[in-house]
Amino acid sequence: MTGPETPLTDLDKGLTDELVRTIRAELREELREQTRKQRRKATLYAASGAAALYAGAAAALAVGLVIDLGLPDWAAALIVAGLLGAAAVLLRNAARPRPPKDAARDAGAPGAVPPGGPGVPDAPPMPPTAPPVPETPPRRNT
Repeated sequence: MTGPETPLTDLDKGLTDELVRTIRAELREELREQTRKQRRKATLYAASGAAALYAGAAAALAVGLVIDLGLPDWAAALIVAGLLGAAAVLLRNAARPRPPKDAARDAGAPGAVPPGGPGVPDAPPMPPTAPPVPETPPRRNT
């Protein structure tokens, strides 16, 4: 044997390696189980979204066919497209974060976030009226 190695350090190294392998195997199994659960949940959400998409398309088709009873085909399609566009805008606006209702009142409060956001300088103040225009003297022909 060379150096400070003894049979006990070999035993310690073997136990340490075995412990590391056991911990890795347990972690790997735990991650597999969590991944399996998450994959199932993601698949169900995707299937739900696809079903909702087809349900929405069928509802839009039904509305278009009802409108088509009294109007030409192109007008019914245009009305349904407008309704779907309006619904999209309403849903987008509902998803946007809104500033607090007291934001206008608290704009001057210490610690309040400026209207443009943090780091954006405020707009310069506007004068209450337009500046006076100087009168030009009449020209003289000489």
